[in-house]
Amino acid sequence: MAVVETRRRVAGWSLLVVLAAALLVMVLVAAGSGQVAIPPLEVLGSFLHGVGLDLGPLPTHPQGDNALWAVRFPRVALAVVVGACLAVAGALLQGVFGNPLAEPAVVGVSSGAAVGACTVIVLGVSVFGNLTIAVAAFTGGLVTTLLVYALARSGGRTEVVTLVLTGIAVNAFAFGVIAFLTYVADPQAREQIVFWQLGSLNGATGSAVAAVTPLAVGGLVIAAVVAGRLDLLALGEGPARHLGVHVERLRLVVVVAVALLVGAGTAFAGIVGFVGLVVPHVIRMVAGPAHRLLVAASAVGGALVLVSADLLARTAVENAELPLGMLTSLVGGPFFFWLLRRTRSRQGGWA
Repeated sequence: MAVVETRRRVAGWSLLVVLAAALLVMVLVAAGSGQVAIPPLEVLGSFLHGVGLDLGPLPTHPQGDNALWAVRFPRVALAVVVGACLAVAGALLQGVFGNPLAEPAVVGVSSGAAVGACTVIVLGVSVFGNLTIAVAAFTGGLVTTLLVYALARSGGRTEVVTLVLTGIAVNAFAFGVIAFLTYVADPQAREQIVFWQLGSLNGATGSAVAAVTPLAVGGLVIAAVVAGRLDLLALGEGPARHLGVHVERLRLVVVVAVALLVGAGTAFAGIVGFVGLVVPHVIRMVAGPAHRLLVAASAVGGALVLVSADLLARTAVENAELPLGMLTSLVGGPFFFWLLRRTRSRQGGWA
């Protein structure tokens, strides 16, 4: 048993190293891909020169540096942050619910963010300028998540089943609100609502990355801190309490962390589905259920998946950009079906 556990731990850390190397390569390839093609070494050289290190070749294309720093680097950086946020949020929810089918949409973050964004779009509010939709999306996701948690509490405790069912009810109401807002919106606002819900990194800027990163870092730090306690929770609520875990406090902390992570992720990217479901479950299959490694590998794996998906969205069709959320759903939907079948065959057990 100890040998098997050691092998799985080695496989998990090896996976983390491989994912990190693949992410670095994909970042260089994605940043260099587009109408102005830039080789990976020149991309790396431009970045190193930009941070004050006189290393590597600079782009030979006259517009290479401008394209990288004005468009490509912010977009790739936002993809890394959003992907990491969504995947870690999924890992946290799967751990606290004890179910591999859990994902961020369960607690209403995505639908709440959509309600916030759609509301300001329809009303034409611009209090925060270009950041208005992002602020509204983050606020909507956070408020909805806390509302779900508050409604699910009874007698000072929160049952997982009650939390999930409350989330489903709130999600249904939120989607009704979104449908109403879409119905009453003018054609331009309606088009903007649809585009936002399909998900895209087209609006990535340096200010967007700067606004999202502190929230993402806060959520990731919380995830790292609670990872060990999620391992104890996997033993069951009773044993976890005997080992010193305050289960209710842990659930509240996880819910707040998920709200931060997914709120930050959807603020500028819109709704990007299935990353929080697919990535942590695949990593769990290889690395095992230990949450410290799972959280770290999910962050890197989520970043890799979203950078790759965004590259495909930008380059799959010439002179057009596919919706990012559509691509992740096309992959995630069939995977969800396979995962559901596999989980049923294992009587709901972990992979």
